[in-house]
Amino acid sequence: MRWIRFFHEVGLEDVPLVGGKNASLGEMLRELSPLGVKVPGGFATTSEAYRYFLEANGLKEAVAKELKDLDPDNPTLLAQASRRLRNLILKGTYPPDLEEEIRLAYRRLSEEAGEEALPVAVRSSATAEDLPTASFAGQQESYLHVQGEEDLLLHVKRAMASLFTARAISYRAHMGFDHLKVALSVGVQRMVRADTGASGVIFTLDPDTGHRGFVYITAIYGLGENIVQGRVGPDAYYVHKEARKAGYRALVHKKLGPKELTLAFDPREGRLRNRPTPPYLRKQFALSDDEALLLADWSIRIEAHYSQKRGAPTPMDIEWAKDGPTGELFILQARPETVHSQKAPVLRLYRLRERGEVLAEGLAVGEAIAAGRARVLRDPKEMDRFQEGEVLVTETTNPDWEPIMKRASAIVTERGGRTSHAAIVARELGVPAVVGAVGATRLIPEGETVTVSCAEGEVGRVYRGALPFEVEEVRPETLPRTRTRIMVNVGTPEEALRVSLLPTDGVGLLRMEFVFASHVRIHPLALTRFETLPKEVQRQVEELTEAYPDKKAYFVDTLAQGIGLIAAAFYPRPVLLRFSDFKTNEYARLLGGHLFEPKEENPMLGWRGASRYYHPDYKEGFALEVAAVRKVREEMGLKNLMVMVPFCRTPEEGAKVLEAMAEGGLRREEGLEVYVMAEIPSNILEAEAFAELFDGFSIGSNDLTQLALGLDRDSERVAALFDERRPTVQALSAMLIEKAHAKGKKVGICGQAPSDYPEFAAFLVERGIDSLSLNPDALLRTVRKVAEVERALGLG
Repeated sequence: MRWIRFFHEVGLEDVPLVGGKNASLGEMLRELSPLGVKVPGGFATTSEAYRYFLEANGLKEAVAKELKDLDPDNPTLLAQASRRLRNLILKGTYPPDLEEEIRLAYRRLSEEAGEEALPVAVRSSATAEDLPTASFAGQQESYLHVQGEEDLLLHVKRAMASLFTARAISYRAHMGFDHLKVALSVGVQRMVRADTGASGVIFTLDPDTGHRGFVYITAIYGLGENIVQGRVGPDAYYVHKEARKAGYRALVHKKLGPKELTLAFDPREGRLRNRPTPPYLRKQFALSDDEALLLADWSIRIEAHYSQKRGAPTPMDIEWAKDGPTGELFILQARPETVHSQKAPVLRLYRLRERGEVLAEGLAVGEAIAAGRARVLRDPKEMDRFQEGEVLVTETTNPDWEPIMKRASAIVTERGGRTSHAAIVARELGVPAVVGAVGATRLIPEGETVTVSCAEGEVGRVYRGALPFEVEEVRPETLPRTRTRIMVNVGTPEEALRVSLLPTDGVGLLRMEFVFASHVRIHPLALTRFETLPKEVQRQVEELTEAYPDKKAYFVDTLAQGIGLIAAAFYPRPVLLRFSDFKTNEYARLLGGHLFEPKEENPMLGWRGASRYYHPDYKEGFALEVAAVRKVREEMGLKNLMVMVPFCRTPEEGAKVLEAMAEGGLRREEGLEVYVMAEIPSNILEAEAFAELFDGFSIGSNDLTQLALGLDRDSERVAALFDERRPTVQALSAMLIEKAHAKGKKVGICGQAPSDYPEFAAFLVERGIDSLSLNPDALLRTVRKVAEVERALGLG
């Protein structure tokens, strides 16, 4: 066949990484077939077939005339030209040989499937589409559940005509592509019954930060149009590439999405219909862990293939589907990711100087901050109301919104997730977006100035008014290198991906209790002693752990995923996890916690830290913490995770904690290091004895200052006396460094002081401390200070 290319057990959209007159779906698909990637069979017209169609209908001159001197920034003229161009193609007739080849190819595909008229998907693939530098995402049309020869011929023509949608014309003009040199192939694939299964999008990097260590998978029920158009919030899965390639079950994090709607084909009406997803399905993940790992394996192979083909790293944007009747997974298309892969490595740190009234919240896309007048729009036809630099507030977006989005300082949508149309375009435009902000069109006043902040972790916020913020921009290679290791303090998994891109030596403090509070939310003993709980508390625990018959497994999995995402983000740099250090009053705030925690007059000096881990009243809870650490290191394969024991009053207590860890199977094997916090004067005065038990020390300057000066920093009457720069605190810190080094052990600091006081950081560097762990916002300033001190000492 001259105008048709067949592919069997393949079906990805063409990625014309190298130009060519016969760019078609089949060409790329045959390349991926040996990779063991399962894709639906089909065929494609060649791009030459498109040109043949234009010539046979005498349309080349008419197309050129319509496009000549067209202003792509005039929405009205653009829409009119698009309508005329598409009508020209739709009114055209197929050359007899091209029509016959399409009919024969469809019959052959139907016969192979054992059906008289096979339902197919008709997908467009332009020769200037999906390049490594320009995605053209959503510019052309695709059609689902096309059935029968006549219907197929109609939709192939519609796909060709979609080369001239208003958005496609505008996009090509702004990206500098010659309209007349662009051609289009049309792929016809066996329809995967995702309408009774599931579908989603995969990026072989984190789509928000560009972190290349992950495969990021999203999943919904039904056809993928809902996820692309941002109508639903998907489930999300992070798989760590290196650990997965080494054979580990490296699904390091997953998050349940609302999956509000399911798009399916209604055979009675012969069309696609959106229906509410049943509540029981919304509470389940659309993919099993094994399915997510299989998709990750395929994605890693696809990325490796195209990276080798191009001779350069090529992160990919991939669509997948699960066939409902068979349960089989398929890859539908793949194209190069075009946002982060093209960015120069520049660090931009946005910080709000003050906060205000929050009008709406959702998922943060990007890490920027912007302010502007809010413009609430219901339909892209209202674009005349929108002014340059305003904040677009709407329910959801699709490609028809792009002329407006290009003029926005920020974007807020009520629906959608991180791979929705709004999120993808916002990243490409480099503007902050808050997606899935429920009620935003009602809560954000029309015409009022607002600040959109996506620089506060996973949650994006819309504040009333124009709030002051600052931006620091630096190229990583311009930062000075220091002998002292520079690490960061991390509290939550949501901030880990962004912070991990900073030029650091790892994480000096990961607070387990932050993951407890934001992800687990249940007191560990309420899970180990579930049957003893009052009925009302049991009901509340059941609501959170519905997917886990084994309540302890909920704790281990949830905690491991929070820790695992952070360890994976910084891999292979070390991540030092501090075991839980809630006080009794803080533990009591967890669900069910009031049933197990004593009331103490002074929780700061009470039953906290190490004293809990071996105590019969909490030991089983500590065993769950240990099991979560083992899961991260042994199952996920993240051997860069180290642990630290807080508030350990005596060496004897330290020995008991190490014994409790060993009982849980966590021993110093495969590089595991165990540190102790130095936050009690006894840790320093008896440093030699602690050094016999632990691999190193980390100074907790907050508690050390309190206990050395004998004050409670939370007491208003003595708070003014709290100062880590006091000679007493400095002398204790210097003493620890000297004693630990004499025993061959490392010393770091993870307290607040070096972040707040550059002079305190300088003092520690002068005394030879091994590492400083800083708050991320203090990193750049402190690195420069440390380099200056080291140069003065002759260490630079």
